Amino acid sequence: MPRNIRMALADMLEDLSKENFDKFCRQLLDCTEGPRVRRNRVEGKNYLDIADVLVTTYTESRAVGVAETLLREIGCNEDAERLVEDAGRQSTKPGPSNTASPSAGASGAHAMAEGGCAGRHFVDKHRSRLIDRVCETASVLDALLENEVIQQGTYDEILAIPTHRDRMRKLFSGPLNSAGDVGKDILLNILKEKEKYLIDELMGKK
Repeated sequence: MPRNIRMALADMLEDLSKENFDKFCRQLLDCTEGPRVRRNRVEGKNYLDIADVLVTTYTESRAVGVAETLLREIGCNEDAERLVEDAGRQSTKPGPSNTASPSAGASGAHAMAEGGCAGRHFVDKHRSRLIDRVCETASVLDALLENEVIQQGTYDEILAIPTHRDRMRKLFSGPLNSAGDVGKDILLNILKEKEKYLIDELMGKK
């Protein structure tokens, strides 16, 4: 699997224009997800080097999600979608790893986390739809603060953003990535309560 994920990342980076590749590298240096990437590992490097940096820094299971987020932040949404599809196809070729095949009726946040492409969490898989359609952002933030997924400063910063969409985008771009799957599990449970019909609809999608 590591080699396939690295290849999917390298192919995506190779397809970017020079301008977008440079933007991606700058976003990678500024990324607050996990360990900080040192400048000397990025500057002057080619797409193969950057793919290797993503995998070694964030692990195979998280590198695609991080790259997807960075691509969306620079406006390369189509490249992000292609990466997710390509990584999903490649990671399934060797067969299942250490988890059973996901059931369409599986319940609980952890079961949903195992059901996406390349082990992607449910909230990552449906990131775009959640950003566009979650409206109860204030109560969602309240619950995330209560469950210590975000801290008071982050809560105040995001709540000050005027639109629901930009609040959700900010939540995804930093705090939620830092919280990892545990934080995403909590968010999903909150959304099941606050945005029941939306989550029911998304859970019905493959």
